[in-house]
Amino acid sequence: MRMTLTQRLSLVFAVLLLVCCGTSAWMQVRSNQMHELEVVQGLSRDLAQHIAHDTVLMDAKGLMPNAVRDLFSQLMLVNPSVEVYLLDSQGRIVGSAAPEGRIRRNQVDLQPIQHLLKGDALPILGDDPRSVDGRKVFSAAPLQVDGKPAGYLYVVLLSEEHDRYAERGATSAALNTALLSIGLVALLCLIAGLTAFALITRPLRRLTETVSQFDIDGVPVTPPTSAPVEKAASHDEIAVLDAAFRQMQTRLSEQWRSLTRQDQERRELVANISHDLRTPLASLHGYLETLSLKDATLSPADRRRYLGIALDQSRKVGGLAQSLLELVRLEHGFVQPVLERFSMTDLVQDIFQKFELTAEARQVELKATFAPNVSAACADLGLIERVLTNLFDNALRHTPQGGEIELSLRPQGSFVEVTISDTGPGIAAELREGLFLRPFNIGGARRDGGLGLRIVHRILQLHGRDIQLIDVPGRGATFRFTLPVDEQTAEQGVVRSMNLNSPGK
Repeated sequence: MRMTLTQRLSLVFAVLLLVCCGTSAWMQVRSNQMHELEVVQGLSRDLAQHIAHDTVLMDAKGLMPNAVRDLFSQLMLVNPSVEVYLLDSQGRIVGSAAPEGRIRRNQVDLQPIQHLLKGDALPILGDDPRSVDGRKVFSAAPLQVDGKPAGYLYVVLLSEEHDRYAERGATSAALNTALLSIGLVALLCLIAGLTAFALITRPLRRLTETVSQFDIDGVPVTPPTSAPVEKAASHDEIAVLDAAFRQMQTRLSEQWRSLTRQDQERRELVANISHDLRTPLASLHGYLETLSLKDATLSPADRRRYLGIALDQSRKVGGLAQSLLELVRLEHGFVQPVLERFSMTDLVQDIFQKFELTAEARQVELKATFAPNVSAACADLGLIERVLTNLFDNALRHTPQGGEIELSLRPQGSFVEVTISDTGPGIAAELREGLFLRPFNIGGARRDGGLGLRIVHRILQLHGRDIQLIDVPGRGATFRFTLPVDEQTAEQGVVRSMNLNSPGK
């Protein structure tokens, strides 16, 4: 049975309280018994001395059986709580009025008798002749014959009759009152302890609940169904709190590694963008400086050529700046998909028209393959157009003359599968790791500062989708991704992307 910390504390407190109360009750009963024995022995301490002084039990010939028997019978008749025995100087019982067969031991230890005669503190327990190992309070007095020690008069003050009466449950009112008081105090302490434990552990329970629902960015969330086994299997607040802190520690470690990796990627991106900007800016500055210094000596043809080169380099710088700005807006959540249904075939035709002249100039064939019954996609039309534009632009940059770029559409369940391939050199295996996250070179030429594929990856990520580089025999670089065809699937993808890519995730 699983118990909470409050229940455990309450159970331990109740057990300890029960043990303490039981010990206290036992000590109370024991103390009451010892007090009773002390009182009985104190009142009857000189009883044996008086009997020995007033009665002749022995003469020069030894024990006087008739006198002993008569005296014993009279005493036990008057006071049934006493038993009288006559001992010799060695402690052996030489006379008693006990019925035949009731004497269990024939000798009594003389050491307690000596302690009593010396006046030691009461109670002093001596051997009970009618019990094998029992001990009782007693009174004793030495006997002498002709001035010489002859034995002892040994009087047991609590006889068997007294024991039988006590066993019937006859206890003092004071003892009953004491036991009742102990029980009442125990009950009140138990109630007070349970209340105190509940109040003390309440902040801990609240802290446990808060920590278990605490997300790294400070937003309370519902704990996932895949919670740690330790947390799910235990109701102990301390164990739950420990599991929650461990989970938080793991999350923080993962996020720290993620932030470190992202920081490194940003450093690499900035370094590569700086390198890519340096070349066109230096070329632009050089040609403008040439035009400024040699304007009077340049022919109109040279002037136009220099201006054309400067404008081309300016366009490269502008394109890099625009791509960088677009990437920043995408990665920092300034752009959110606006879902709508649109025809993928119409969008592909628009993309072909956009790149038709460039492809003709480079002698590259654009080819489209549509499977029958391709459904309309549900996504952000402008962002998906940007995805196709970047992929086509990269393909055109690295497809040689006489090459081919093919785009195919085919249905795949509740998605439309889009595949774009070219006949260029492809991408080497060592460059594929982190392909969509960092810049790379192919044959010494950088693809748009490495920003094009990163923008593609981020746009599809905002839709809850992914893009893959696949190997197709006889082709160069082949990229494939899917888009949902119904609104519900599209909305679920967007929501999932927002949860996974929110700040701090």
